[in-house]
Amino acid sequence: MNRTFLSAAFALAIGAACSAQAQNWPVYGGDTGNTRFSDAAQITTSNVKNLRVAWALQLGTLRSQESTPILVGDTLYVTSSFGPKNVFALNARTGEVRWRYSPDVPKGIDQYACCDVNNRGPAYHDGKLLVGRLDGYVVALDAKTGKELWETQVVDYKQGSVITSPPTVAKNVVITGFGGGEYGARGALIGLDAATGKELWRTHTVPAPGEEGSETWKGDSGKYGGAVAWHIGSYDPKLNLVYYGTSNPAPWSAVVRGNDSSDIGPYSNLYSSSVLALNPDTGRIQWHYQFTPHDAWDYDGVNELVFADLPFEGRNVPVLMQANRNGFFYVLDRANGKLLSAKQYVDGVNWASGIDLKTGRPIEAANNAKRPGLKRKASDVCPNLIGAKNWMPMSYDRRTGLVYIPTINLCMDMEGVQQDYKRGQMYLGVNFDLAKQGAGGYMGGVKAWDPVKQQAVWFNKDDLFYSGGMLSTAGGLAFHGDIKGWFRALDTKTGKELWKFNAGSGISAAPMTYTLDGKQYVAVVSGRTLSIPAFFGPLGEKMVEASPEGGTLFVFTLN
Repeated sequence: MNRTFLSAAFALAIGAACSAQAQNWPVYGGDTGNTRFSDAAQITTSNVKNLRVAWALQLGTLRSQESTPILVGDTLYVTSSFGPKNVFALNARTGEVRWRYSPDVPKGIDQYACCDVNNRGPAYHDGKLLVGRLDGYVVALDAKTGKELWETQVVDYKQGSVITSPPTVAKNVVITGFGGGEYGARGALIGLDAATGKELWRTHTVPAPGEEGSETWKGDSGKYGGAVAWHIGSYDPKLNLVYYGTSNPAPWSAVVRGNDSSDIGPYSNLYSSSVLALNPDTGRIQWHYQFTPHDAWDYDGVNELVFADLPFEGRNVPVLMQANRNGFFYVLDRANGKLLSAKQYVDGVNWASGIDLKTGRPIEAANNAKRPGLKRKASDVCPNLIGAKNWMPMSYDRRTGLVYIPTINLCMDMEGVQQDYKRGQMYLGVNFDLAKQGAGGYMGGVKAWDPVKQQAVWFNKDDLFYSGGMLSTAGGLAFHGDIKGWFRALDTKTGKELWKFNAGSGISAAPMTYTLDGKQYVAVVSGRTLSIPAFFGPLGEKMVEASPEGGTLFVFTLN
């Protein structure tokens, strides 16, 4: 693949394929459908044992490294945590730094970043590197020099809204969301002009009073309603639709927002814990599907939305797949949002017994038994609020037809309490105990899942949780890291471990792969999280003890 893919026309061709032609990994998920699959096949099940470090880069910060590098031509771009403190352009063959961008990010910004000071990487469009920052800005850099071309503030971080994920580019529109679901921010998606950074549109993910859907929020609770879109978007250029998941409604305590009961009445709290399909030209919502109406568990709907073409009722359907935090694996028609299937993908889910395919709604446990409410404690609710899967992305392998999912096996106790909104402070309204291991003697692991049959194929259990994101390749390999710092290569058909390397610090970032001069490389960032363990008491202590903080990009190739 030659370097002329820097042109906008070729970028559209990549998006149109939405298949896993990710040898050059131009976007966060490998392709605009976030499959995280590569056709690169030089590294195989037979020779992966010969994988060695080609070079490494210290990122200049410790803690919560979550970046996936991207490759443009022969330049690898990667971000660090804390802002990002650093954005690097690197010779992808040698690791030589070509330029570094180090913005001034306000001190004390940690207090507004609910779930750590991470940055998940850059995006690229038409000669520009695009980066979201913790201070609420999106910045465009000259991809050749690192010179700042424009910066646009999209949100005030002091309300608890930081940007941690790369934007999504659709034609000439740069689309971003922001965080703040734990701070009572009112969510929005924003479209910026790629050439100038000018705001083109802003679509709020909580309807204002009088707007369609506002009746789904009790009183004026939508003013601080959460439903932020802080994670990764997907883009289908054929349908001209951009897809984003939205977070929990705010506060977690549902009594503020509605009936505080499984009998939710009109109070579904649109568009929280949902997927939205938007026209990128206008920002208009074309359809939505709500995974967890009147969410009282913090079951964000933000997990990545992965494309595939799957057989359904005798025809191949372009679908979206999501392994939701609520424990169910969803398959939706991505043209119209129709629910095609939904199945529990981890053991022990008990807050709901299933998903009603006619209504699309969960079938909750009877008598509010697993729904926390004001002064109503729900005990041993599975999964807990970190989810059956957290943000770490899964991979869809179009050769095996399987999805590889980093899963979590934890439960919780939760009870609603009274709390008033205060700007820039956490707005939760609950007491909770998250340090409850699920049944089976394990806390997580990597699962191979058949999205057509909706059943597990293999499962590698882990005694700790928070496994890293996934990469699968045509060489028959699935790569991922873990909280202890082990980076592993697995056989995609069996799950057998074929190779491992200890990176010295926990890995939650998702790996990527690229090919230059006929040589395949695999890259991953290490540096364990710090903020997440603080929510987990004794389990959090185990996470911290599992590996020290770090901040390194490792690049591997065959010896």
